[in-house]
Amino acid sequence: MPSDKDYVLLAIETSCDETSVAVVRNGREVLSNVISSQIETHKKFGGVVPEIASRKHVETMTIIIEEAVREAGVNLAEVDAIAVTQGPGLIGALLVGVVAAKSLAMALDVPLIGTHHIAGHIYANHLIGDIVYPAIALVVSGGHTEIVLLEAEGKFRIIGRTRDDAVGEAYDKVARALKFPYPGGPHVDKLAQEATEEVVLPRSWLEPDSYDFSFSGLKSAVLAEINRSRMKGETPDFSALARGFQQSVIDVVTGKAIRAAKEFGARQMLLCGGVAANRGLRERLSSLCEEAGVPLLIPPNKLCTDNAAMIAAAADLKWRRGQFSSLDMKAEAIMSLEEWSV
Repeated sequence: MPSDKDYVLLAIETSCDETSVAVVRNGREVLSNVISSQIETHKKFGGVVPEIASRKHVETMTIIIEEAVREAGVNLAEVDAIAVTQGPGLIGALLVGVVAAKSLAMALDVPLIGTHHIAGHIYANHLIGDIVYPAIALVVSGGHTEIVLLEAEGKFRIIGRTRDDAVGEAYDKVARALKFPYPGGPHVDKLAQEATEEVVLPRSWLEPDSYDFSFSGLKSAVLAEINRSRMKGETPDFSALARGFQQSVIDVVTGKAIRAAKEFGARQMLLCGGVAANRGLRERLSSLCEEAGVPLLIPPNKLCTDNAAMIAAAADLKWRRGQFSSLDMKAEAIMSLEEWSV
């Protein structure tokens, strides 16, 4: 149970195509954070195949748990609680992690903490610095694009979300059009950084007061430009298209995040999720936050993509309040971040 003494959380993350286990002391000291990626497995299919992802989690789970415990230099008997991604995510993948976590919690007779995946992305920032409230979190990942207001520790309010594709999805779809392999985001980012020309593409701001996003039209605009060039017998300028696409995405997501920070009096901006590793996005948001006088926290790349250390960081919110999950907890493919608030 929570106390003033040091405590150790073992966390499991299997929401998509990474099997990850971490051991974290006192909610912030990462003793180990082992990640087994399935990218090479799914690359041939051009995206994540849920059934294959689930099977890979089953194959690697025990090995990754053992490796994480060994690397952390602790015994399982020293673990005070088991945290696991309860949702959202691929239901089959989540189930593998949840069953493993329940089994460990029962065997060790320690509490179980079902954890929200997006809360994990947000609180990955807590592993590198103190979060100051109120804060605005810009969540950008393969499956999520949201602006979240943190009014206090562990209190989440979503003020904007995508109405169609998430940023990561849009990057992957555009990458396919530009003939890049999965995952396409890093390739598009690199090409955009190297480009000397830009095809100016539309910005989807939606309603004047909206913090929501829409990227499906932008993806269609890229495809239309490619088709237009080919119909003229020209070779599409992929680098200029990559730059135009990236500039459009960055303008909209950073513009809305900064506007939210000003409207809600945020004392800090948090960048979270796999797309937070995007160099162009990091640079632009850093510049805008500096101009606005809003301190910015961005985790290192290894804490941006799905990992179990971030799940431990979020689970720590529940641990310190003694808010544990029952052993009949279910994996949730769709799960409310606001309802998960402490």
